[in-house]
Amino acid sequence: MPVEFVLSLVIFGILFFLIWKFVTPKFEATFAERTEAIEGGIAAAESKQAEADAKLAELEKQLADARHEAARIREEAREQGAAIVAEMREQAQAESARILDHGKAQIEAERQQAVTSLRAEVGTLATGLAGRIVGESLEDDERQARVVERFLADLEASEAAAKDA
Repeated sequence: MPVEFVLSLVIFGILFFLIWKFVTPKFEATFAERTEAIEGGIAAAESKQAEADAKLAELEKQLADARHEAARIREEAREQGAAIVAEMREQAQAESARILDHGKAQIEAERQQAVTSLRAEVGTLATGLAGRIVGESLEDDERQARVVERFLADLEASEAAAKDA
């Protein structure tokens, strides 16, 4: 048994030496390469993550700027719309006032024309009637004009008295 033990111990020592001399350095080199590759991958991933975070921050800033710009454009459009509505309302009111003034002027012109026409007709009727009542002829233009003027003055005076009463 001691021979087996010593032989086992010698074989173990040889295997240990061979493993320590040949296998361990290759294992450590492979382990170091893998560690470097993993650390390099982690560094690259962290770098890519930092780039992605920077890109995300930039995109979020652009999105916020776009939202602010859209809000500004909407507000500007709203203001322009209100200004257009106010301008159209003002134009409509001006057009309405112009039409109303034109209508009033036309009515006043027609009233003046009617008054002139009525005065001439009333003057003719009044002179004919006055000629019959007075019994004298009012064919003379000057006499006729005086009678008509007196009649119209009396008529206007009676209208003014009726309005005051």
